[in-house]
Amino acid sequence: MPLYLQFYFWLLLVSVAVFALERLFSAKPRQPVFRAGFEQDLFWFLFNSQFVSWMLALLSVHTVAWLNAGVFHSGLPQPASLGLISAWPLVVQFMVFFVLKDFLEWNIHRTLHRVPWLWELHKLHHSSERLDWLAAFRSHWGEMVIYKLMIYLPLVVLGVDDRVVFSILVFSVFMQELVHANLRWDFGPLGYVINSPRLHAWHHADEMHGLGGQNFGITLALWDWLFRTAYLPRGVPTVMGFRGLEDYPAGIWGRLCRPFRRGRRSAVGLLRERIEALPEGHKKAAVARSSAAEGNEARITSSDSSRNARRDPK
Repeated sequence: MPLYLQFYFWLLLVSVAVFALERLFSAKPRQPVFRAGFEQDLFWFLFNSQFVSWMLALLSVHTVAWLNAGVFHSGLPQPASLGLISAWPLVVQFMVFFVLKDFLEWNIHRTLHRVPWLWELHKLHHSSERLDWLAAFRSHWGEMVIYKLMIYLPLVVLGVDDRVVFSILVFSVFMQELVHANLRWDFGPLGYVINSPRLHAWHHADEMHGLGGQNFGITLALWDWLFRTAYLPRGVPTVMGFRGLEDYPAGIWGRLCRPFRRGRRSAVGLLRERIEALPEGHKKAAVARSSAAEGNEARITSSDSSRNARRDPK
């Protein structure tokens, strides 16, 4: 069976399994299956998992080929020829790449929340007001490019076996659907290591407990607990999304184009928007950082104005 058909088989199997778990152990039993936004998320599910993912895979292959050619002409060993762990047992390869990939994704995810212009891409994923297995696929294509290209190069350098990569891909899809599912599970003590639906639900809450939010874990919750970005009170959040969601476009194309239609709005303005969503206890330090950034921006603007005046005297 071709690899892409194997992937679709596992994608369908995983989706049916997580959907069944939602029906049996729903955190919000009154939430309908065909809730608001279902049709749009079905589009993201079909388009992102089929066309965009494969286009990005091809882009990654060509990027690595270009990198190999450039490195070859410089006289250095090609990244693809290093194969740092290619001779290791498959189980060890799985563990090494799984942990490395998840740590990279945690850092990328946290950066998407903390860098204002990247947050504009990631807003699409947080526009879901109801979480379930299907909401996991709502992602901006620009965000997917960042994730895929940042993860693929270490994969090539390590020389991970294709079977290991495919296994991690299927497991990652399962975990993505599970943590977004309409479930109340927190996995008890294991929840300090593995991400859970309840922990990730607080990541999607419209309230933030730290600059950029909380609970950035993809598959592992370990990084959030280690670096003190975890937040897990009792119960589940009642309001999902982000502050200002009422002004966010509702249509697919409007949401895809939104990050590129914000004009030349300053990064400081976007940062202050994020600060306003913080609890009062976190605002003081964040405002201080924002004021420093505003001072830097003002100095840069003043310097640019001076240079322009010197170039074009009146």
